[in-house]
Amino acid sequence: MSEIALPLPLSIALVGNPNCGKTALFNRLTGSRQKVANYAGVTVERKEGQMELPSGRKVRVLDLPGAYSLNATSPDEAVTRDVCLGQHPDETLPDLLLCVADATNLRLHLRFVLELKRLGRPMVLALNMADAARKRGIIIDAKILEQELGFPVVETIAVRHEGAAALIAALDGHLPEIPPASAADADLHAEARLLIAHAVHMPDPTSPLDATIDRWVLHPVAGLAILAAIMLFVFQAVYAWAGPFQDGIESGIGWVGAQVAANLPAGMLSSLLVDGIIAGTGGVLVFLPQILILFFFILVLEESGYLPRAAFLLDRFMVGAGLSGRAFIPMLSSFACAIPGIMATRSIPDPRDRLLTILVAPLMTCSARLPVYALLIGAFIPSQTVAGVFNLQGLVLFALYMAGIVGALLVALIGRRFGGKLAEHALLLEIPAWRLPNPRDLFIGLRERAMIFLRRAGTLILALSVLLWVLSTFPTPPADWTRPAIEYSFAGHIGRALAVIFEPIGFNWQICVALIPGLAAREVAVSGLASVYAIAAEGEGATEMALGSALAAQWSLATALSLLAWYVFAPQCLATLAVIRRETGSLKITLWATAMLTGMAYAASLLVYRLTLLLT
Repeated sequence: MSEIALPLPLSIALVGNPNCGKTALFNRLTGSRQKVANYAGVTVERKEGQMELPSGRKVRVLDLPGAYSLNATSPDEAVTRDVCLGQHPDETLPDLLLCVADATNLRLHLRFVLELKRLGRPMVLALNMADAARKRGIIIDAKILEQELGFPVVETIAVRHEGAAALIAALDGHLPEIPPASAADADLHAEARLLIAHAVHMPDPTSPLDATIDRWVLHPVAGLAILAAIMLFVFQAVYAWAGPFQDGIESGIGWVGAQVAANLPAGMLSSLLVDGIIAGTGGVLVFLPQILILFFFILVLEESGYLPRAAFLLDRFMVGAGLSGRAFIPMLSSFACAIPGIMATRSIPDPRDRLLTILVAPLMTCSARLPVYALLIGAFIPSQTVAGVFNLQGLVLFALYMAGIVGALLVALIGRRFGGKLAEHALLLEIPAWRLPNPRDLFIGLRERAMIFLRRAGTLILALSVLLWVLSTFPTPPADWTRPAIEYSFAGHIGRALAVIFEPIGFNWQICVALIPGLAAREVAVSGLASVYAIAAEGEGATEMALGSALAAQWSLATALSLLAWYVFAPQCLATLAVIRRETGSLKITLWATAMLTGMAYAASLLVYRLTLLLT
């Protein structure tokens, strides 16, 4: 092959179908030398990393979102298309397209490779999961495939330490020549079948082990039981495993607060540091272990290939409730954050189905709610065993998640009743092969989640904690003051004004104050409560008192359960509402969604509060 002069540094874009192991290969190539952000104007994730080839050449590696075609049907595919065509405003045209294909599923993945070939760019094809293909008896003649395609083809095993050695050797040279063009009107599926006939021997279309597992996992009865058992186990583990780590963080925060208080004279600076910054941010940091444990299980389920199977399993129930089967993935994404969940509705073609999914996505319990749930459950629900197996706190957390799901289904049923007939669209989703999650990829995913959380704690939560301290400290009480000092402050006045509205559902003025910064991010309500109660408390030991103990001493069980019910439904996150406005293009729909969710939250809190008072 002829050679092309190599620019420095080399710019490579990883591109391929979803579930091809592209991100695992990206992690193998770049390791810790990567950064994650969002593309400007959209919430599509942007991953960029750096690597150094044996020759010393620096390489910039861009992990593009998974795509099935350059005919984009989603924001993810649109970003991939624009970068590959050199039309993206934030990216330069890459020097090389590194196409990643699942070696066990070339019949599907080669079609996209052939479509990328038409772009006339230097390319390399990485046949990933080559070991899994060999175990299934799939024989791929990479030399014949390379001759037919006109560019290098190498085997990779992204989950192994030396699994990318052949790829790195191929990159550490000259760019391959531009592959020969094929007819623009050629049938890509037919061309892919011809390539497979020439270069691939595939004895079985599906792994026997995969087929055996799927007979149980996708069974209409056993599959649902397995799904329920998995989810219940996850919520039990969130409490059972996180306890020791939380105790250590809480002790460390308490020690830091005590040291600051002991070494600074009493005054504004000491109050700001101890009651504002340490109590505010520390009150949220203590829940980091629970969030990481929850995301650990989400990553395991995703990496193993279980989540697409759960989507197929629940498809008929989604349609029966008035939602499109395509709504499952956006709703599942909303358990991490409602914003990417709402953005994911762009893959739903029917406008009515898409709007209904946007409205119910905020009802899924996002990770930002978890600190609030964990705080109140830990303070008011005893840690005891039920039926000799289940932890009561884990059961309550599971019930809160289910309450959000039930609320979403009720909204969908009402929308189905009054919104017209549901459009018929079959759910088309690739079922990947079962695989063991790679510990390296799990570690990188958890590290990214931890850094996102810590950045929020160090920026947004810190800033709001300082703001809340100012509101809770000024103006100072008059000379003849008799009530706690905070009641004379701006926060005290605001809280008492709002308490008139929220008193029927059991909220005191301190809760009302904490709800205000919680509009920026739900978890900030925890730091708000920590700051308010740290400042409001009297005596030397106030800063050492755990927030949960303070709440348990001053709130009734009815108030705690009412606040939990509020957070199941309330649209507390302004960023979520802004995305609804952007995605629907309608202020009227955004206001209606806000009113609907707030009304549901108030009604649920009122019902829970009154029933709890009646029963206790």
